[in-house]
Amino acid sequence: MHRKGTVMHMRSYGMRLALVTLMVLPLVSCQYVNKLQALAEIKDAHMEYQRGNYEVAAELYESVLANDPSITDAYFYLANSYDLQYRPARRGEPDNDLLLERAIDNYIDAVDKNVDPMRTLSLQYLVASFGPEKANDPASAEPVLKFMIDTDPANPDNYFALAKVYEDSGLYEEAEEVFKQVADLRADDPAVYLQLAGFYNRNDEFDKTIAALRNRATLDPENPESFHQIATYYWEKAFRDFRIDDEEKEEYIMLGLAEEDKALQLNADYIDALTYKNILMRMQANLTDDLDLQEQLIEDADVLRERAQELLKARNATG
Repeated sequence: MHRKGTVMHMRSYGMRLALVTLMVLPLVSCQYVNKLQALAEIKDAHMEYQRGNYEVAAELYESVLANDPSITDAYFYLANSYDLQYRPARRGEPDNDLLLERAIDNYIDAVDKNVDPMRTLSLQYLVASFGPEKANDPASAEPVLKFMIDTDPANPDNYFALAKVYEDSGLYEEAEEVFKQVADLRADDPAVYLQLAGFYNRNDEFDKTIAALRNRATLDPENPESFHQIATYYWEKAFRDFRIDDEEKEEYIMLGLAEEDKALQLNADYIDALTYKNILMRMQANLTDDLDLQEQLIEDADVLRERAQELLKARNATG
């Protein structure tokens, strides 16, 4: 009797197992078919993307993810397909704005679901989507850039991007603070001081601009361009700033000439330095009342100009 009951129980268990198997097999089979379809579609999606058919590519990437959301790269390409269809000149048109909204949503999904390098790429494109040419939403860009800085604190590009967001928003002090952070972080990097000089120059901080450029030259003393660039800022100040008097103008000219001399000591055939020294000497000549000095300055400037022209002609002849 006991054996009969055991047999009955085993038959009952076997029937249940068979029923479960019959129910699960179609699900497994369906998922497998969906994955195969997704793998086939993503090849077509990439092909349309490479051809620039972004509308068709977006439809295909949508289908890929519907069939297999584990193909995480597709989130980035889907976002970018919408992004590349967006037209800044048509901002405000609902259909056009919807493309950017979909791009942003999928860039966020790409960040959440991917690992580097695709994750970093998605973050960069997400920040660009919030930029002034697109969503014009610096408040949304700020936390993304801060997250990028936290996850990769040694990368100066993220600091520069955050500083630009602040600068574009009129937040000068916040932008300057970020530049100071990256200068502390990369104190031995000449490029950091070049970026800082550009920031100060855009905000009419001439003395700070020159200080940053001098820091750059200190870190890159064998590069004649470091000194030549300082000279060009002195030239611009003397030539374009109509608020200064002739005495101040002459002071800037002489400072510019001193920097060009440093550049030419490093490279006597540096065409740009020869050209600007020629210009600065002519400006000096225009400011002096000493006719003999004026004549000498112009003669020396002519020599520099002719030398620059010879070098330029030789360079063009050799390609």
